[in-house]
Amino acid sequence: MTTFEQELRKLFDHDAVFSDTKFVGRTCYGKISDNLRVRAEFVTLGHADHYEALKISLINRTEGVIDSTVLRFREVLGNKQVTNPNFKEGVSPHLWKYQDELEWYVYKPTPSDFNKLANAVDDYIEVFREPVHEISQGMTSQMR
Repeated sequence: MTTFEQELRKLFDHDAVFSDTKFVGRTCYGKISDNLRVRAEFVTLGHADHYEALKISLINRTEGVIDSTVLRFREVLGNKQVTNPNFKEGVSPHLWKYQDELEWYVYKPTPSDFNKLANAVDDYIEVFREPVHEISQGMTSQMR
């Protein structure tokens, strides 16, 4: 299992954000509805081998990608304080590849951080989910 897959599993392996989760290399796929799928992947933002964001794409099974967004770790998690004196102002969380190793640079996200990221993905996906029709309490009492 790659580091990308391990980190994606921390976010999406529990099917709380979307169902039918599949992990393929650096990418995670899932199902939102019969025709709508989601793809999540770590991406760089112009600096080679620094994966500092998640790209979330919504895919219609017949029409292809219909929307996407980039969730930057710094925007979702903020700058993180560390004990390393070389980073007095903190560190922007990101995975980085150094030689043949891929790992978090200086700051390793906590379960709470992963929860924040998963919630941000869920908030984005919620815009595209089919509305759930609920009967209001007023209508329920009128039916009695």
